[in-house]
Amino acid sequence: MSGLVFIGSLLGAMGIGIPIAFALMLSAIALMLMMGNLDAQILAQRLVNGADSYPLMAIPFFLIAGELMNAGGLSRRIVNVALALVGHVRGGLGYVVIGTGVVIASVSGSAIADTATLAVMLVPLMRQAGYDMGRASGLMAATGIIAPVIPPSVGFIILGVTANISIIGLFLAGIVPGLLMGLSLVVAWWFLAKKETATVRIKLPRRDIPKTILTAGWALMMPVIILAGLRFGVFTPTEAGVVAAAYALFVGLVVYRELTPRLLFDALLSAGRMTAVIMLLVAASMVTGFMMAITNLPAQLVSLLNPFIDSPILLMGMIVLAVFIIGTALDFAPSITILVPILMPLVHAAGIDPVYFGVIFMMVNAVGMITPPVGTVLNTVCGISGVSMEKAMSGAWPFLVAQMILIVLLVLFPALVTVPAGWFH
Repeated sequence: MSGLVFIGSLLGAMGIGIPIAFALMLSAIALMLMMGNLDAQILAQRLVNGADSYPLMAIPFFLIAGELMNAGGLSRRIVNVALALVGHVRGGLGYVVIGTGVVIASVSGSAIADTATLAVMLVPLMRQAGYDMGRASGLMAATGIIAPVIPPSVGFIILGVTANISIIGLFLAGIVPGLLMGLSLVVAWWFLAKKETATVRIKLPRRDIPKTILTAGWALMMPVIILAGLRFGVFTPTEAGVVAAAYALFVGLVVYRELTPRLLFDALLSAGRMTAVIMLLVAASMVTGFMMAITNLPAQLVSLLNPFIDSPILLMGMIVLAVFIIGTALDFAPSITILVPILMPLVHAAGIDPVYFGVIFMMVNAVGMITPPVGTVLNTVCGISGVSMEKAMSGAWPFLVAQMILIVLLVLFPALVTVPAGWFH
């Protein structure tokens, strides 16, 4: 009964257009009414406690770091390095998109922000060279969704807080799967680029390549500093966010000198808006999670899926399917906050490594961000490139298939995630 009340109230509220954060709070109220114990004080306390978390402080700082990278010229210099290395080969701009996306993802952790950065800088170049813009838009969207998987990831921070999983463990475990996502795109683009008739860029003289890399040295050092600091315990994920933001601010103001007061204000404002949306979702989900625990909803789900608990691979397959379907309609933040509290008892009961589960969960959610009907990342690219959603989706499906094949392999062979995670730990 509690499950029907929760799902019915949540879907009903979302169906009439209520924002997800408020729909979550309404579902908690519905569970309270079902129990005959509506208490506004509990709602207020849980809402405040939900946002009162030290690890969550990393979110605004990483978002600020990403915005400052774009405003301060760091992202543009990373693109220039990729252009110098592979811009001259057939389909070279596609490889530039993938390489740049992986590097930028290792700093900001925001799929929408990373995708917008790629599109703003590379859409004009790809259009001018004669690339099919539907395919190019699909590639940019598929590259942008690497950001929630490769560290530092905003999604991993939320997931770690929600499920009480080590955030550093999630970060380190996400390195290899994130790189494999990039590799799967390289393979897919390699097959597609054989038929590409776009103009090939002039090869940069060899003597100019070291100069280009040296110019971008400050930008390229940023992910190295963050990952090395996390790996060797120099700072926590929250402190890493502060370091990333301070580093991007210093380089933009002092080294490259492109960060003006106006650009700084716009960057802080944009990061503040994204932070407000994410934090309200997290806080609201804590209220709902508390009420689900009171009504014993997770235990009810565990009892329904008991037949799959003896087979962790089969259970993970069922979870992947369910999360993928839900992820086509929800962004990763509400998906985490709604599903993870329900799924974690199943994960523990089946003996599945929580960190491994978190990585797979985030990868599936990321893929959902480029699939209709919502496809927030795909919509972002379409808004910048001027390509229709239908054309972009047609261009994105080969990359979607490549990443889903990768997820299936990781479900069948968990060691592909857990073994490399042990190396980094």
